[in-house]
Parts: sequence; structure tokens; C-alpha cells
Amino acid sequence: MKFIFGRRHFLKKSMMTLAMAASVVTASISSSAYAVGEPEKEELKFGFIKLTDMAPLAIAYEKGYFEDEGLYVTLEAQANWKVLLDRVIDGQLDGAHMLAGQPLGATIGFGTKADVITAFSMDLNGNAITVSNDIWKEMKKHVPHKDGKPVHPIKADYLKPVVDQFKKEGKPFKMGMVFPVSTHNYELRYWLAAGGIHPGFYAPHKGDTSGNLKADALLSVTPPPQMPSTMEAGTIYGYCVGEPWNQQAVFKGIGVPVITDYEIWKDNPEKVFGVSKAWAEKYPNTHIRVVKALIRAALWLDEDNNKNRPEAVKILAKSQYVGADYDVIANSMTGTFEYEKGDKRDVPDFNVFFRYNATYPYYSDAIWYLTQMRRWGQISEKKSDSWYKDIAKKVYRPDIYAKAAKELIKEGKLKASDFPEFATETGFRKPQTHFIDGITYDGSKPNEYLTKFKIGLKGKDKI
Repeated sequence: MKFIFGRRHFLKKSMMTLAMAASVVTASISSSAYAVGEPEKEELKFGFIKLTDMAPLAIAYEKGYFEDEGLYVTLEAQANWKVLLDRVIDGQLDGAHMLAGQPLGATIGFGTKADVITAFSMDLNGNAITVSNDIWKEMKKHVPHKDGKPVHPIKADYLKPVVDQFKKEGKPFKMGMVFPVSTHNYELRYWLAAGGIHPGFYAPHKGDTSGNLKADALLSVTPPPQMPSTMEAGTIYGYCVGEPWNQQAVFKGIGVPVITDYEIWKDNPEKVFGVSKAWAEKYPNTHIRVVKALIRAALWLDEDNNKNRPEAVKILAKSQYVGADYDVIANSMTGTFEYEKGDKRDVPDFNVFFRYNATYPYYSDAIWYLTQMRRWGQISEKKSDSWYKDIAKKVYRPDIYAKAAKELIKEGKLKASDFPEFATETGFRKPQTHFIDGITYDGSKPNEYLTKFKIGLKGKDKI
């Protein structure tokens, strides 16, 4: 394998050298092709976790988009999110598929303290909350039905009687999420709290990072691929995770996905591509070229009404990527989602990679994660609105994204209409209303937003 990689690298380098020489002599190559500058580092290693939303990396590799930028990339699955983050920080990885909260958490010092940035948002939506068959049996008694099927969205209100019964019997109600600063943690907490179930607080200033203080439901970390087996063993009674690990529970007959994150927060940001700030400053041209390749991959995944998704599923099913059965991955990647066994419904936007400016790193997306960190105590004390905005601008880098996008427009690979209007874009989405609890989110007013929740820290609250 190394020989093949080396040979391909040699041939590509030779072709690039010849092409550059020819351009000097004939001036036949457009100067715009080299406007960014040659990559400072060509051989790169990127990490990922085995989830379908790592797809932009796999597609950029398989379709040759990285090589088009003069980049020779190795993709390497990581054991868990902590290992992945640590390896980006210490330089073993050049960059990685990351939880959107990881660059933010690292920058503010929750857990590992390091400067990590993102110039590319990898996707929207893509998660779900699954409960075991036994829990679903009890929940189902409280869920409204129509034509013999549960009415969606299924709120945590219907789980509350089950949790209350556990408390009455003195038993802990345990659920899994993938990492303390993961979208999954915040989505699960959001859903539970909206149904009157307290998911607990963190108190890092007291050395308590369990997240279980005052909790009705105890949330703990479980790596995504281990979610189904952990629930099957009875260690947890439900979980929030990305695909294909919710659909895997359906196929194995061990659980029921009750709600997707699309139903909790329509078109929510999910993963990002993260690099260390030091790496981005050392290799600016390389970084822009990586983002260019990823933008092209995202477009390919969504273009022509998802026509490429079946091919994408075949690629993701390979053992080096997600390594799950084709049918399991296709259940969500191709525009449907199966809840209770046999209850398959159309969810065309379950996975979005390019539509709705999915790839653009909005400051308001970053601020939402920071508000949830504050809500649940990961940020111990009140912060000003300007603090939230400053952190967002430190971590999320639409300036780098815009450079990559403009190059793709110059090269004719994408159109200006494919992107936000860069001359007027502020980085803040319009106030968003599609939350399961009906609360509106305005990223320009984070402290005002926090006051709207019955459960959670706000103002000068401190655990």
C-alpha cells in the first residue's frame, strides 16, 4: 500500500512539475489556478470517527479533490473524540472531523486547553435519540397515535413518566452521549429539559465534570460505534448519536429511535473540520486548499437532489470508513429514516452537506454551543454578550472559507450563487424558530436567549 501511495505521489508530482514548466513557457495556464499559492505541506493525515457525517473527507479523497489541490491525504479512523482532539493538538494529525463543540471547548479551556479553529462546517442534522425496546414500550403508552402510528415529533414529555418511575424505585436512569462538548450531549439535554427532565449540571470550578449534579437522567460518554451494544447490555437505556448507530439499533431489533435532531432543531449544525491555530498559521495555502476540496465534496454529496447518495453509501460502507452494512447506512443517508421497525418515513434533509449554506462557519452556530455550555455549567460564570461573540470569531473562520470559495468560483467549479454573499455576510443567521420547545434563538443576544429556559443556568447563576 505504501508503495502504491508513493508511486502515485511521484507521478502526480512529476505531472505538476511538467505542468508548471509548461505554464512558464507558453503562459497557457490561467494565473487564477495558482492564486492561493502552492501548498506548504503536501502529505497530510486527517482523523475521523466512524460516522456517516465524515463523508466529505471520504468523498474528497475518493473523488481526487485533495489531489486536485496538490494534497496527498491519509484518512485514519480514531478510537474516540478525546484521542482525535489530542492528536490534532500535538500534531500527529493535521486536522480532523470534529464535534462542533470541540474547537470551542478547547479554546475556552473546558477539558484540554488549546487553540483550535474551524473554517468548514461539515454538515447539518444527522443525529437521533434512541431508547431500548423496554423503555419504548413504556413511553409508547403516553405517545399520541394516528392511523396506528406514533405522532412525531416525540417529545421527552412522554419519557418523563418512565424516568419518574425509575426515581420512585430508587434506580438511576442512564443514557449515553458521545462527548461532553458534543452536539449529541447538548441535543439530548435540550430534548430532555424541554420535557421537564433535568439532565444535570457540570461544575468544573469545583472539580466536578460528571455533568450529573441535580440530574433526573444521568448522561455518560460512550463511543459512537459502541452505543448499540452498550444499550443491549443494559448499561444505558438510551442514547443520542449520529448515524448509522441509531439505524443499527433498528436492524438489530434492540431499540427504537424516537426523534431526530432535525425535529429538535431544524437544520442544526453538526460536525466541523478542525485544525490547530498554529497549523493554520504555518500552512495557510494548504489550509485553503483543504477547504476547497471539502467544499467540492459537500456539493457532490448534495447535488441534483442527492443523486450521488447511493454511491456515497457504497463508499462509506467500506471498512476503512464507517464499516457498517450498506442497508444500515442507506436507511438515513438516502432521504429516509426508520423509527420503530417498519415505520420508515421520508426525511430528505436528515443529512445535509451543502444545501442551506451548510458548509459556512457561522458565528451564530458557535455561539449556540457556547450558550449550551453556559446553560449546563461547563462555563461556570456569567459572560457578556461580547465575550460570546469574541470567542466565536476566534474559533470560527469564515474569512478562510471565503478565500477557498472565491477560488472555486474563479476556477468555474462552483458559482457565486452557491455561497453566501460574502460582501454583506455578517456571520449571524436570522433568528431561528424551529426548536422543539418553540423558543427562538438569536445569536446576537446570547444572554437574553438563556433567560428563556426554565431548566438551566442563566444570568449570575452558579453551581
